[in-house]
Amino acid sequence: MFRLFVGIALPPEIRMRLSVLCAGLPGAKWIDAESLHLTLRFIGEVHGDRAEDIDAALEQVDAPAFDLALNGIDCFQSSGKAHTLWAGISKQPLLAHLRDKVESAVVRAGCEPERRKFKPHVTLARLRGSTDGARLGAFIQRYNHVTFGPFPVDSFTLFRSHLGGEKAHYEALVDYPLEPVPA
Repeated sequence: MFRLFVGIALPPEIRMRLSVLCAGLPGAKWIDAESLHLTLRFIGEVHGDRAEDIDAALEQVDAPAFDLALNGIDCFQSSGKAHTLWAGISKQPLLAHLRDKVESAVVRAGCEPERRKFKPHVTLARLRGSTDGARLGAFIQRYNHVTFGPFPVDSFTLFRSHLGGEKAHYEALVDYPLEPVPA
């Protein structure tokens, strides 16, 4: 069984700049810099044959390269409790186009359609119940206007997620190139 997702790997300089923010918030379980990415589609657990079908379908995705920028910090909440701290993505229609193409490919490969609305972001930390709301609010306010990029996106990646131990580890399995933008 493989636990898979499709995402965009961030350039090392963007990961490094983001990792500088990842401190000073008690109760936050920070994501390691090398694991920071933008998820286009979480797939979940699949057998080897299905993984091969997903790879073959993703090879057929035809989309142009584009520039992307990260903009601001915020958090996801459920039942009034913050659970995920993230960096936002500046609006980019070509990102939405790529995400739609990836979704179609994954569904063609036999996966169920994604029911959740796509909210592009880079997860920075998982928040525990012990995270102080006032400190979280101050952290978000302090970094809410930070921007990173733009940076070129010329490929997307099929990742395998290895769970266990203290933190998940992500392994890039296949990179799929995007069409170069004509000069």
